Amino acid sequence: MLFAAGFGTRMKHLTKTQPKPMIKVAGKPLIDHAIDLGRDAGCAPIVANLHYLPDVLEAHLAPQSVQTVTELPDILETGGGLRNALPVLGAKPVFTSNTDAVWAGPNPLRLLADAWRPEVMDALLMTVPLDHAVGHGGGGDFDLDANGALTRGGAMIYGGVQIIKTDGLADIDLAKFSLNLLWDRMLQDGRLHGLTYPGRWCDVGHPEGITLAEQMLENADV
Repeated sequence: MLFAAGFGTRMKHLTKTQPKPMIKVAGKPLIDHAIDLGRDAGCAPIVANLHYLPDVLEAHLAPQSVQTVTELPDILETGGGLRNALPVLGAKPVFTSNTDAVWAGPNPLRLLADAWRPEVMDALLMTVPLDHAVGHGGGGDFDLDANGALTRGGAMIYGGVQIIKTDGLADIDLAKFSLNLLWDRMLQDGRLHGLTYPGRWCDVGHPEGITLAEQMLENADV
């Protein structure tokens, strides 16, 4: 599941005529970086949610056999958007991916798949140490214990990709909501886990992130 519905307001003039996932980094749209990771990890189907300027993304994604779900009239946020796409995704645990970051190193989806233990996990989030996070201006989101269980706060950033069980979405009585609501329930049960990414990660949620991501990728190839 590719989250591609946002307005991209932090990108300023760059998103006046195109949705943020279509902004190019290292010669290809951000969303194509995410699609490449999904294909390499064997994900099928690949589904994207759309809202802002959906026709632009639809025209780009259709030739790549990426299925789309357009959210109208309102954007549903990550939790509502994922639940809205379940008829296409199916009932099994799914990968989800933001489309405003670039990774330099091993495929984070493959790493998550190798570490996934559904008997003790309801979600497994890829987290990035602050000193491996390029272009990130804030603090951390989570901390991991010795077994990989997550708690709020700490020096680890959520990198925007995860494996998550979706059955709990049916219990949330809201049309639009963040996945944080579901994560909080998993935290209470000790079933929200994280994995530390060994490479580098760049936030491309702001214009300066484009250059930073391209420099990170160039250095990773040396």
